[in-house]
Amino acid sequence: MTPQYLFASTAVALVTVFAGCRGGRGAGDTPVIRVGYFANVTHAPAIVGLRQGYFAAELGTGVRLEPRAFNAGPEAVEALFSDALDLTYIGPNPAINAFARSGGEAIRIIAGAASGGTALVVQPSITSAAQLRGTRLATPQLGNTQDVALRSWLRAQGLTTSLEGGGDVSIVPQPNAQTLETFRAGQIQGAWVPEPWATRLVLEGRGTVLVDERSLWPDGRFVTTHLIVRTAFLRDHPDLVAAFLRAHVRAVAFVNAQPAEARTIVNAGIEAVTGRALPDSVITRAWGNLAFTVDPVATSLRRSADAAVAEGLIRPAPLDGIYDLAPLNAILRAAGRAPVAE
Repeated sequence: MTPQYLFASTAVALVTVFAGCRGGRGAGDTPVIRVGYFANVTHAPAIVGLRQGYFAAELGTGVRLEPRAFNAGPEAVEALFSDALDLTYIGPNPAINAFARSGGEAIRIIAGAASGGTALVVQPSITSAAQLRGTRLATPQLGNTQDVALRSWLRAQGLTTSLEGGGDVSIVPQPNAQTLETFRAGQIQGAWVPEPWATRLVLEGRGTVLVDERSLWPDGRFVTTHLIVRTAFLRDHPDLVAAFLRAHVRAVAFVNAQPAEARTIVNAGIEAVTGRALPDSVITRAWGNLAFTVDPVATSLRRSADAAVAEGLIRPAPLDGIYDLAPLNAILRAAGRAPVAE
């Protein structure tokens, strides 16, 4: 499978699932806005915005909000490509892939959401990169943000990987819940995962953190989650996008101002999707590894893109135009806050 079409295999299934769903208008010509997110602590602003009613309040009673939970970024991208999703919270590398695959046409990044909160957790017997030779490590999905980060870090340590699972270190893409089970069973020796899964591997799997990804970035800041929109939806419905952004800014402010209450809200949202709430020890520790911000930390995105190209996951492509921060910055300026840069 060629790298530029790495994620295309899910497209047919998702087109079938979302057949008949088209953005902007619903029954009776009611405006509809369909929003994707993941049941992860890294998507706390999305969960808070939904459960606190911020999005619904800003959009108004004449707009129908349809949230959809996804497992990983490439799935959400295919939903965007099949015109079944309007906005989504997502990691950087799936956004890069969507932009590159569409020749810079499909999506725009319109805000940041979270920084940090990812780590390589390994079995306690492993204390150095050299000991990873010959091991099996997991990531959430081939080509997702953590997958690229792991491959790039291993390359920097002089260890090879392949997209087919070969090389000095075998990388096994699998859902995060499965990773916890295979780690506890000793079937994998580690995993590069987002919160709360990194913390769960430590507390429930008795693993140790070999690499906190914050240590690899200037000032420990890198984009983990940001908000993207279909370019066509932004063009056709700038008022809805602006309303959604106002709610997003409000949600991020709440998460930072009321962390204890926000953790409770987010945990309830995770339970609603997964059927299981996180133990207090897990969500509290995971929360401490994250920073929530509307700044998309654009410099880190470009470095992630370079890493994805080096690993053969996407073709080299310019990222000029991937950001449209004008609506967000208008909201920030109106609130007397400094704008964010791309």
